[in-house]
Amino acid sequence: MRKKIDLRMIRNLIFFILLIVITFWFIFKDQSLEDLVNNIKSTNIFYLILGALLMLGYHLTESHNIRCILHALGERKISLLKALKFTLIGFFFSSITPAATGGQPIEIYYMTKEKISGPKATMSSLIILCGFQISTITLGIICAILNPSTLKGGLIWIYLVGITINGAALFFLLVCVFSQKLTKKITDLFMLILKKLKIKNLDKKRMEIEKGLKKYNKSSEFIKTHMNEFIKAIIRGFIQIIFYYSVPYCIYKALGLNSYNLFQFFTMQAVLFTTVSALPLPGSIGISETIFLKIFENAFGKNLISASMLLSRGVTFYLYVIISLIVVVTNAIKMKNVKGEIDKKVKIIEKENLYIRDLKEAI
Repeated sequence: MRKKIDLRMIRNLIFFILLIVITFWFIFKDQSLEDLVNNIKSTNIFYLILGALLMLGYHLTESHNIRCILHALGERKISLLKALKFTLIGFFFSSITPAATGGQPIEIYYMTKEKISGPKATMSSLIILCGFQISTITLGIICAILNPSTLKGGLIWIYLVGITINGAALFFLLVCVFSQKLTKKITDLFMLILKKLKIKNLDKKRMEIEKGLKKYNKSSEFIKTHMNEFIKAIIRGFIQIIFYYSVPYCIYKALGLNSYNLFQFFTMQAVLFTTVSALPLPGSIGISETIFLKIFENAFGKNLISASMLLSRGVTFYLYVIISLIVVVTNAIKMKNVKGEIDKKVKIIEKENLYIRDLKEAI
C-alpha cells in the first residue's frame, strides 16, 4: 500500500509540474518579464501576508472541523496541530490528482496510521465534504445572481457545467448518506449500464461499490443523532470558504488599487471557484489561471492582471502546495523512523527470546 502511494504521488507530481510549466508558458510567453517582476516588486507586503494568513485560516477552519467531528465520534486525543497535518496532507494530494480525487483517501489512510479507526476517519471526511460542497454551491449560486457581470462571454457555459457537476456530486453524496433504498436503485441502474457495455467482473465491482456505500450509510446514523454537529460542520464550511474568497481582494489592495470593494471581489472569486472546482485537472491548473484572467481583468486592468493572477494563485494555491509537500515529506520520514525503531525493538525481543530458548535447551 505504501509503495503504491509513493509511486502514484511521484507520477502525479511530475504531471502536476508539467501542467504548471505549460500553463505559465502559454500565459506569459507574450508578456514582458521585466514589467511583471516590477509589478510584483511594487506590491504592499502587508496585504500579501494578510492574504497568506486568510489561507491559513482556511486550512485551520477545516482542521478544527476534523477535530470537532472526531471528538464527537469519541476520538478525544486529536489536537488541532495533528488535524492540521491531516488537512495539509489532504490538500497536497487533492492538488496533484485530477478533480481532487486523491485527497480524501490519502487523508483517511494517514488518519488510520495515527490509530484513528477507519470508519470514524471516513465518516469525518464525508461530513466535511458535505459541508464544503453545500457552502461552495450555495455561495456560487448567490454570488452569480448578485454579480451576473462576472459571467460575461462564454464563461456562463463553463460556470453552468461546473455548478451542474458540483450539484450532481452533492446530490449523489446526500443520497448515499441518507437514502439506502434510492442508493440501491442508483447502484442497480449503474450496474445495468455496465452490463450493457459488456464490462467484465460485474459481481466483483458490485461488491466493491456496495462496500463503499455502507460507509456512507453509516454516516447517516451519526448525522441523525448529531444533527447539531452536522449543522456546525456546514457553518464551518461557510467560514472556511469566506476566508478563501477574500484573498483576491488582499492582492487587489496589495497592488495599490481601490475602485472595487470586498463584496465585488468575493462574488467574482465565488464564481471562479464554482466554475473550475469540478473540472478534472489537478489543482484546476490551466483553467483556473485562464478564467481568473477573464473574470478579474476589469478590476485589475490589463497592465496588472498577469501579476495579480500570479500573486493570487501563489497565495491561495502554490504557496500551500509547497508547505503541504514539506508536511508530507516530513511525516513520511517520521513514519519511516518510527517503523525503523519498532523493527529494531522487534529484533531485540526476537534475539532475547532465542537466547532464552537456547538457555532452556542447554539446561
